[in-house]
Amino acid sequence: MQYRTDVPTILAETGAALSRAMVLPLILGLRWTASSRREPVADLPRRGNTVWRGLQAVVDEAFLAAEILWGAPLSFHEHERIQAEVKEALGLYARRGWLADPASFHPAPPPPVALPIEARMEQGISLEQLSFESGYAPFPGEPGRERWLSYEENWTAHARLYRHADTADRPWIVCVPGYRMGDAVVDHTGFRIRWLHETLGFNVAVPVLPFHGPRQVGRRGGDGYLTGDFLDTIHAQAQTVWDVRRLIRWLEAEGAAQIAVYGVSLGGYSASMIASLEPDLDCAIIGVPAIDFADLIHANAPAPLIWLSHQMGFPWEDIDDVLRVVSPLALSRALPRERCFIFAGETDALAPPAHARDLWEHWERPELRWYSGGHVSFVWESAVEKLLLHAFGATGMLASPAAPRSLRLVS
Repeated sequence: MQYRTDVPTILAETGAALSRAMVLPLILGLRWTASSRREPVADLPRRGNTVWRGLQAVVDEAFLAAEILWGAPLSFHEHERIQAEVKEALGLYARRGWLADPASFHPAPPPPVALPIEARMEQGISLEQLSFESGYAPFPGEPGRERWLSYEENWTAHARLYRHADTADRPWIVCVPGYRMGDAVVDHTGFRIRWLHETLGFNVAVPVLPFHGPRQVGRRGGDGYLTGDFLDTIHAQAQTVWDVRRLIRWLEAEGAAQIAVYGVSLGGYSASMIASLEPDLDCAIIGVPAIDFADLIHANAPAPLIWLSHQMGFPWEDIDDVLRVVSPLALSRALPRERCFIFAGETDALAPPAHARDLWEHWERPELRWYSGGHVSFVWESAVEKLLLHAFGATGMLASPAAPRSLRLVS
């Protein structure tokens, strides 16, 4: 499927954006009203409101406003097909035991057969672009299988590799991007690649999620992942986990002695699933995670829109159940608790802080670091940097002979 750029399509999308702009103040107003009435999250630090915290919240709301204006249209107009697929999938998943044992929905993938690696330069850093056949496909008989296989851009998986010449002595950090990431500038900023690679001395791998970057099928990277087409979301999430696990197999074959997975936002969702399926990882760091797709919709959508979805017959209980096969909260933590770390923003307006708290409880309370900020602000929060250094030090990843001497004993 290829995104069309003909004049009628551009005009239609411009008109849709203008229509969205007209209702944007109403949507945000209803959202803020609902947010002010929401019950406070238990165990969440309360530090009072400040101008700085207010500005951070504005940044999150600006991201949401841009999503409302220019994001992919929701698939709710196809509600009859979506409802039918959810019900069919729910029956199939129950019969095959995947609801009772969601880990069995994610078979271990083989190591990838890599295509030639392309040397490139991005943001002043040398890197290699790795591409390989994903090999992922929904199971035979799964609803939406043929539609998913028609997204040819997702047949090929991609990852950027930042590795040192003495790569055998260096730990690898697999950075799993969030929603709308996949662009070099955004990924470099979000993960602070230069700091991880040059200052801390790690090798870094950044996979590209389905529907993102060169796998894009819509006008913007990420279109199709979270549009209310729940079977597409399940397949996208299952393929993300499959592709990242294949990348981990490739790194192991290349001789990687230590591997950590580090995900933010939607990447935190994916990284928490991977940490539940890959027991040999050395470290898992989950940042500002959204870990419940259905609740994410209810938390961010205005109440009238949720009411309308109920009137249209959206089976939210069935949706909750069918999403269980890709839920971090339905999987058991595979790593020792001491290798797991979580950070989250107290005023996160996009990924509800309750999601981080719920994952923390589900994982039997590993180290959790709250910072006084929002979803986007994690990039510059000193508390996040301190947690990363602590996590790498506590799991022995900064004890590598190749690590900077001054950072080897960070605690």
